[in-house]
Amino acid sequence: MDAPFVLATMARRGLLTPGPPLRVARQLSALRTWGFGLAGELRQAAARDPGRVAVIDDERGPVTYAELLDRATRVTRALPAEPGDRVGVLCRNSAGMLSTLIGVAQFGADPVLINTGLPPAQLARLSTAQNLRLIVHDDDFAGVPAEIALPAARLAELTAAAGPAPLRPPARPSRTIVLTSGTTGTPKGARRPTPTGFGPLCCIVDRIPLRAGVRLMITAPLFHTWGFAALQIALALRATVVLRRRFDPAATVDDLLRHRCAGLIAVPVMLQRMMELPPPAAVPPLSVVAVSGSALPGGLATRFMDRFGDVLYNLYGSTEASWASIATPADLRAAPGTAGRPPHGTRVEVRDAGGRESPPGRPGRLFVSNDMLFEGYTGGAERPGGPVATGDLGHVDAAGRVFVDGREDDMIVSGGENVFPAEVENLLADLPGVREVAVAGTPDPEFGQVLAAYVVRHDGAVLDADAVRDHVRERLARFCVPKEVVFLTALPRNATGKVLLRELRPPAT
Repeated sequence: MDAPFVLATMARRGLLTPGPPLRVARQLSALRTWGFGLAGELRQAAARDPGRVAVIDDERGPVTYAELLDRATRVTRALPAEPGDRVGVLCRNSAGMLSTLIGVAQFGADPVLINTGLPPAQLARLSTAQNLRLIVHDDDFAGVPAEIALPAARLAELTAAAGPAPLRPPARPSRTIVLTSGTTGTPKGARRPTPTGFGPLCCIVDRIPLRAGVRLMITAPLFHTWGFAALQIALALRATVVLRRRFDPAATVDDLLRHRCAGLIAVPVMLQRMMELPPPAAVPPLSVVAVSGSALPGGLATRFMDRFGDVLYNLYGSTEASWASIATPADLRAAPGTAGRPPHGTRVEVRDAGGRESPPGRPGRLFVSNDMLFEGYTGGAERPGGPVATGDLGHVDAAGRVFVDGREDDMIVSGGENVFPAEVENLLADLPGVREVAVAGTPDPEFGQVLAAYVVRHDGAVLDADAVRDHVRERLARFCVPKEVVFLTALPRNATGKVLLRELRPPAT
């Protein structure tokens, strides 16, 4: 990463603001000794601003950076594992989860971030596949380890251990393992690289204008790639992070107002739920609302900004690629469906079936290059060099904006025509009476495949299957019209808000 860009970005985001010489020296020493992983980022923040509030959660209240470091070090001292072990972390968003992640990392073990929505049977398979030594859990999951016959440690007991003594960096650097979303089976573990400097941080905050010391609410699950990335950014910025164990739209708006948050990190379905509330009497003082994890449906971006201001940023990426592109409020106003433009040091390529780069406007497979590509899956070989395929199909317009047309395995061929379910989803998401919708392909003896629409209506909405089909028929080609329309009370989603297509009820035949 080129030094002028890094220094200029750090200056604009307040990271080069002078401070007490001794504290600045300790801050730089912490980074030099511990590196730019979770342990090093916490230690640099605690060295520079020990009394600053690091975390405010809905159970324990404020925790300073010095206190958070103390708790993390207690976890390290009491952890019943060995350096190099894989330790599952099964916790909800809280100060305790932060102390666990950092405590495991500075011990030299590899924290495995576990989706809190996994059923016991899938968790048992995951534990075997990831070769977990033990699971550290909070009180919400006290009964889970016994169900899967795996050693466990209760977070509250670890943090109540004897007072910490000074630690040295582990001989073996820790590697955080983030699981893929797991919408189609047992999640795979992706080994995340540890940043080697300020470059990755600057790539993000250059486009998403978060500043040092920001008060930032993270509602995205911390076990998810986006929530974990937000935590890394927050520690690097010495931010105050506001957390709530479970997402609630009304409570989120209240927290944003009460804690005077300037930033919100979320997934798109959370914004949808916030928009279902009556407009707040007072608008939170937000300057950044950054989302990732799934596409922004329909006209959500425009509606959200009309209510909360032009503060919305949409990051497109994946567990394997980290980030690919970022849409700013100006991008979303100009083209609400865009995934934005690649940030500094990132390249997005659109390739055709033969592997050649496609010209602007022509769809193809999306590939990403940047400095934070995953190192490989656990249990497998190192990732080959070169760009990473995101698994999506998309295109780039003449202005250089990236658009995601759909997953490679979602596209169907209906009567010889290529059909992207996402296009129909976005159209139906704006149909009055539709609360949420998912569209997927289903086998058909005549056309090979046809679309099925799974629709959740707003309470009291009068909407039938013919109205859904007519809405599509009037705006898209005939092969885009869903043959089946199934009304549901809710769409099945995982803990990150992604729709679980495998759990949708198949259309009646």
